[in-house]
Amino acid sequence: MGKAKVKWGVLSTAKIGIEKVVPAMQKGAHMEIIGIASRDKIKARKVAKTLGIPKYYDSYNALISDPEVEAIYNPLPNHLHYEWTKEAIQHGKHVLCEKPLTLKSHEIRELMILRDAKNVKVGEAFMVRTHPQWIDVAARINRGELGKLRAIHGFFSYYKTDPENIRNIFDYGGGAMWDIGCYPVHIARFILGEEPQKVLALVDRDPELKIDRLASVLLDFPSGQCNFTVSTQLVPHQSMIFYGEQKKIEVDIPFNAPNDRKCKLFIDGGDLYGLDKEEISFDVCDQYTVQGEEFSNAILRDGEVPVSLENALGNVAAIEAIFESERTGNWVEL
Repeated sequence: MGKAKVKWGVLSTAKIGIEKVVPAMQKGAHMEIIGIASRDKIKARKVAKTLGIPKYYDSYNALISDPEVEAIYNPLPNHLHYEWTKEAIQHGKHVLCEKPLTLKSHEIRELMILRDAKNVKVGEAFMVRTHPQWIDVAARINRGELGKLRAIHGFFSYYKTDPENIRNIFDYGGGAMWDIGCYPVHIARFILGEEPQKVLALVDRDPELKIDRLASVLLDFPSGQCNFTVSTQLVPHQSMIFYGEQKKIEVDIPFNAPNDRKCKLFIDGGDLYGLDKEEISFDVCDQYTVQGEEFSNAILRDGEVPVSLENALGNVAAIEAIFESERTGNWVEL
């Protein structure tokens, strides 16, 4: 019988990790969180005690160097993803890194070479990719339930203006596109099974923070188009709608899928009064648990991780092109 669980270490006490991802991963059948690191030893000890994690470390290197730790979850700020993912791979650890995996496409290419040399699993933490609602959307579209898919529309926003918030610090990879614009880019690529050929972007930047606070993007794919708007300074809203020649699908809560209630899809054939609308619901689940389980199983069974470095490269390349379009005011080919 094979080994039942992967032993994980958590790189930092970042909020997303300790409030969402780690508690969810602790529920998984094939993973065990055995350590957490912080540059503040007191904080590391406190979080470890609160979450019931047996080991804590006062440096990231100490966790990465622990031979008992097999896999690393990296929820560090965006600008530190590459550095510490690379360090973990060099120590022979599997790595699940929060999105965006890096801020430069050439860094992902370097990680791909290192991953292969060390024979480890490395992936990007797009938790949406393994959620049942997205698996279902992809299946319905692939079997032609909408007719030919031709257009995708997305929207993702929240309101945060605190200059101390890491999402608002330009040098740390803050701004709407890296934080939330990456989601509609990823989903469009996933559902269409293609890479965009060219992109066009209109971006508004905060005059003080310098981050992109509002962006509207058009992605041109071989088989269709995707347009989306993202913002860090608008009323919170999420939407993803897929338009086929006969029907459309709307995902009710596409990105921050709840772990305490059912998720829903709505399918209709275009009746403006919604008389033909069909509702599909999914059993309650925690998308961070599902993500951790899928990644752990890829390690245990030597399978493919949900979101590979190759996939991450496509996303970062698209976002780089979006910022190039902002700079030039023109279409940018990929």
